[in-house]
Amino acid sequence: MKRIPVVMALVLLASILAWSSPARAAQAATKTARGTVTAVAADSVSIKVQDKEMKFNVDTKTRVEAPGAGRKTRDAQAAGAPGVKITDVVKTGGAVQVTYREAGGQMLATSIRTIASAGAGSVSADAAAQKIATGAVKAVSASSLTVTGSGGKEMTFSIDPTTKVLGKGAGTKTTAAGGRIPVTDLVAVKDTVSVSYTEAAGAMKASEVRVTIKAR
Repeated sequence: MKRIPVVMALVLLASILAWSSPARAAQAATKTARGTVTAVAADSVSIKVQDKEMKFNVDTKTRVEAPGAGRKTRDAQAAGAPGVKITDVVKTGGAVQVTYREAGGQMLATSIRTIASAGAGSVSADAAAQKIATGAVKAVSASSLTVTGSGGKEMTFSIDPTTKVLGKGAGTKTTAAGGRIPVTDLVAVKDTVSVSYTEAAGAMKASEVRVTIKAR
């Protein structure tokens, strides 16, 4: 068997280390951007963040979270289509939060979520701390929310007064209640929700709960 010269072996080792370097790991890190949609197509979405425009590639793995998106996806799949088109639920002029990764000089959106307002827009390089889970509500109380996600996995999140609850009619109900309303008045068992949360010391804290489909 032919032996690899020592010099060549060292070069190969250096290449492997460079490939797995912290710089490459940083490229794969998840980030988030909030902004106003300036253009949307089947394979991309562009948003304005402050005075900068950012364009993200979109593929079949990009998760789109918007009111009615879940129902439209099921209807599309029932009709034999792979799923809902991004152009059906994300509109120019709307506010979105995009979770993305950078690779090869391009930005790939892993999830796109419509939000009430993006303000002036922002980009977070520490977005890996913010995670998103979706599923059906199994239990809800004033201090916790349990969601059953894909594969039957259950996740329980802590709820406190800083947790935002978004969904159809949520703003009106909250205003009518004087600005504060129990989460149990806005979220019910069997509702489909998207939960933005942070994890620390083994506990998951919900920063935002978005009701995407109300249970019938």
